[in-house]
Amino acid sequence: MALTVADDGSVHAAGDPTWPVSRGALCIKGWSAPETLAHPERLTTPLVRDGEGRLVAATWEVALARIVDGVRAVQAKHGRDAVGVFGGGSLTNEKAYLLGKFARVALGTSNIDYNGRFCMSSAAAAGARAFGIDRGLPFPVSDLEHSDAILLVGANVAETMPPIMQYFEAQRARGGALLVVDPRRSTTAAGATMHLQLTPGSDAALANGILHVLIRDGLIDEHYLRDRTEGFEDVRALSAGYWPERVERVTGIREADIVRAARLLGEAKRPMILTARGAEQQSQGVGNVLAFIDIALVLGAVGKPSAGYGCLTGQGNGQGGREHGQKCDQLPGYRRIDDPAARAHLAKVWNVPEIELPGAGRSAYEMLDALGTEGGVQALIVLGSNVVVSSPDAANIERRLRALELLVVVDFFLSETAALADVVLPSAQWAEEGGTMTNLEGRVILREAAMKPPAGVRTDLEILGALGQVLAPEGRGAGFAFASPEAVFEELRWATAGGIADYAGISYEKIRAQKGVFWPCPSDEHAGTPRLFAERFPTPSGRARLHAISHLSPAEEPDDEYPLYLTTGRVLAQYQSGTQTRRTKKLLSLAPEPFVEVHPATARHFGLVAGERAVLTTRRGAAVFRVRATDTIRRDTIFAPFHWGGAQSANRLTNPALDPVSRMPEFKVCAVRISSA
Repeated sequence: MALTVADDGSVHAAGDPTWPVSRGALCIKGWSAPETLAHPERLTTPLVRDGEGRLVAATWEVALARIVDGVRAVQAKHGRDAVGVFGGGSLTNEKAYLLGKFARVALGTSNIDYNGRFCMSSAAAAGARAFGIDRGLPFPVSDLEHSDAILLVGANVAETMPPIMQYFEAQRARGGALLVVDPRRSTTAAGATMHLQLTPGSDAALANGILHVLIRDGLIDEHYLRDRTEGFEDVRALSAGYWPERVERVTGIREADIVRAARLLGEAKRPMILTARGAEQQSQGVGNVLAFIDIALVLGAVGKPSAGYGCLTGQGNGQGGREHGQKCDQLPGYRRIDDPAARAHLAKVWNVPEIELPGAGRSAYEMLDALGTEGGVQALIVLGSNVVVSSPDAANIERRLRALELLVVVDFFLSETAALADVVLPSAQWAEEGGTMTNLEGRVILREAAMKPPAGVRTDLEILGALGQVLAPEGRGAGFAFASPEAVFEELRWATAGGIADYAGISYEKIRAQKGVFWPCPSDEHAGTPRLFAERFPTPSGRARLHAISHLSPAEEPDDEYPLYLTTGRVLAQYQSGTQTRRTKKLLSLAPEPFVEVHPATARHFGLVAGERAVLTTRRGAAVFRVRATDTIRRDTIFAPFHWGGAQSANRLTNPALDPVSRMPEFKVCAVRISSA
């Protein structure tokens, strides 16, 4: 994105046709993003809660002192782990890195996690298990257009990632097949070669059904499996039980379509499997992804140009945000926090005794669910997230936030979460600060500041630096005194050196010269690594691992009381919790309120009228949506977007059942009933 600032101070966005990823394309959210910079609701002064319970303006000195005193009081009373930190996938690499360092060095707490746990964590865990590494796309995004057959699982790219849609359109124009797996006939599915409209939560069964046909019909790469993988015999044995007729009964997809999909993939010279939130945001999300990775491996596709497996990363820095220490079990460079060598390395970088580094804390939902309880976090600092809207069982999370002794929120609008805070700090927006981000390809890019923040507003790095210098143990405060984002990045390079996500050879200068640098990049002389797995996998054996994954039912299935499946997702004109997009006039005019998609036959059965309101109720709560009758959704399923809060919050309904590995909540499927409002 290229930004220009007019004489009147207004900012205008334009696509950059020379940029190798978007090629100048922007979605409507990109075009309209500058509107938030001078929005009348923009926070420009700290707020603190007074004795009457009101948020009132305060000086920075008063606000920071309130935070410092509150944190010290909570830790003195309850221990160091009683203070928690919650970050976000939109934070730059520098912020994510410094936030992790702040939690572990300044606060000495193990309790840090972030909203990316709700987004890419299942795919990340699966990638690490199968390949020894997690990088959303282990190849450049341009490979998409040269694939002969793409299986796209649980993504509506046309609405959620419009600039990337050009690659799928080019792939189709070349004669490639696009197979879309989704309970809805989304905009993306409507233009596909095949739409596999599965029952919510039956992803692994579908993957195993495709594997069954590939193996039965001799469409697998025996040489690749022998030379480059391990675990295939277990997969062969398991998939034998997933004959297409059985899979049809589980998924609702016709046997003939399962066979056709398998053959399109098996006969393609360059097949590709892509997963996204539909398959991943489930209590068996890691297993779902591993089952689809198995397809890519039995086809011998992984490591070959324009083929293989990839995850479509959702948030602005969804990849970089999960690499540098925001997760409760991770240290910078994608190192495990329980790895003695990793701990020793970071202790040296941070100039602290290794024994003082905390261990793993609670994952995102587990930390939030325990707020204010005995043994749980009593003071929480939130940076770059709106957990009241984005968390599953959101009404419960709101109750838990209200039980805290101290809630601090750093944001540029008074979000639903900030409205509950004891202290709100106004922060700079994306155009007002520099820093790096890592896109879905693993390409580290540089976002330059286009303008200065408004008077009275500080950057997130300045806020973390100020708090870190005061809250860190004696002699450690200097470790938070950074003069610029680039200075933070220089320490990040050292911190990641030798790790899986190695940034040691990446500099601001190199990023500018190359228009982004792919990690791993271990030295100044190294050009970066656009493609992974060409010769070996970073596993102990050098081979990729297949996993035999049995299909499991969702944590909650329809019954007499809650007879339908609910699935949730995004719409074109809104984003995430809507803190910014619901304040943008153009976007709000396009999507002013949430809706519920219902099949016309289902609407008639429950007495619903299109255009009127309906109440959705699950075992966790209720919310109100306007009815949109459409035959593009299954009769047993309803869909609602999650960008709104309060009585219109889809996440008041969603199930917090967690994947046992990734700790991802089951956003994508739960049992629901619907009635007219």
